[in-house]
Amino acid sequence: MNTTPQYPESSRIPQKYLKNLAAYVTIALLLGIAVGHYYPEKGIQLDFLGSGFLYLIEPLIQPIIFLTIIIGVSSIGNLKKVGRVGLKAFVYFEIITTIAMIMGIMAALFIEPGKIEKRLIDVTLPKHFTATESLDSGWFNFIVLNRPLVLLLLAVVTGVLLSLSPGRAKYVGILQKIMTFLYSVLLYLFLLIPVAAFGGMAYAVSRFGIHSLLPLGKLLATTYITMASFVFIVLGLLLRYYNISLWKFLNYIKEELLIVFSTSSSRTVFPLIVAKLEQAGCGKAVVGLSIPLGYSFNLAGASIFLPICTLFVAQLFNIPLTFRDIITIGLVIMVTSKVASGIPGSGFVALTITFTTLNKFPLEGLALLFSIDKFMNEARTITNFIGNGAAVILLSKYENDFEPNPEIDLSITK
Repeated sequence: MNTTPQYPESSRIPQKYLKNLAAYVTIALLLGIAVGHYYPEKGIQLDFLGSGFLYLIEPLIQPIIFLTIIIGVSSIGNLKKVGRVGLKAFVYFEIITTIAMIMGIMAALFIEPGKIEKRLIDVTLPKHFTATESLDSGWFNFIVLNRPLVLLLLAVVTGVLLSLSPGRAKYVGILQKIMTFLYSVLLYLFLLIPVAAFGGMAYAVSRFGIHSLLPLGKLLATTYITMASFVFIVLGLLLRYYNISLWKFLNYIKEELLIVFSTSSSRTVFPLIVAKLEQAGCGKAVVGLSIPLGYSFNLAGASIFLPICTLFVAQLFNIPLTFRDIITIGLVIMVTSKVASGIPGSGFVALTITFTTLNKFPLEGLALLFSIDKFMNEARTITNFIGNGAAVILLSKYENDFEPNPEIDLSITK
């Protein structure tokens, strides 16, 4: 059964619009930079355009994810495959995020981005990130922000039960129609993406500016270089092993990457990446399980971001760390990194929980990091997104559940 949402006749305008979305978003980002730089007062006021767009589409994203998993699981004739694919995905995610975390630790220890003058920037920590509230509500936030995992488990159970029902075809058909309708509505809302991108970029440039970021340039460079190395070396080599070109894959999902960059959230493109991966030839069962599971467990960007920022603060405040301390940091981050599950800003919450859990790092360092979290968030979200897409291809190849689409050539050699 085809679980990819089909475009209804009424969605022809969004389809045509989406083909040129990359150009529209690029123009919007450039305009946002110009407004933020030359009219900073106006740029600050435009933040509602980006945040408002996220609030607008969030009610649609969760049901679409839920329905995608149910339909995908219920369409698998052999339920053993559900467990097999899920287990392989989980093991892969844990291995790959551990590699990412080690890369983050090594980069921070080698480059030492924290050796800068902390007094060059003065940022006040928001009230909702004070030390007391972090200690009292940190784990509550952890549970709340991991609601996608609860959604995943509930959807899998529902899909399994539905697959055992004698009226499976009828119920799946109804769910497919509901998902197609929601997907159609979401496509029309995507008409607003350039507006959201414009507002988000104008606010970022107005709020932070170039000069205020100079003292933290080394930290940003360390983070971006490490994440780029992970994508192009680790993921690139893994895809190459299965004759998949990373460059072709990135070009194939370039529209989605721009949306993720402009909204700082990978959940905004969930239905789009599901459709694209299935069209490229990935098995529906692998896509339906791996993408939602990856949003909670395959967070390579967060796994790189957290150790770099933690060690940055340690270096900034001259906190000596032993080998045992670094191991402890790694173990804590393996848990707290799961907070950053595609929700804008949740990576900073994960960092707060990491600090309060370790109980050795001054929370004042969070104020400094908060000033550039917008730029950090974009990097880690894109890294998470690319990692999840690559994981689906790799798992589909490993499961021999990949049928290349002649019209979509992702291979290195034909």
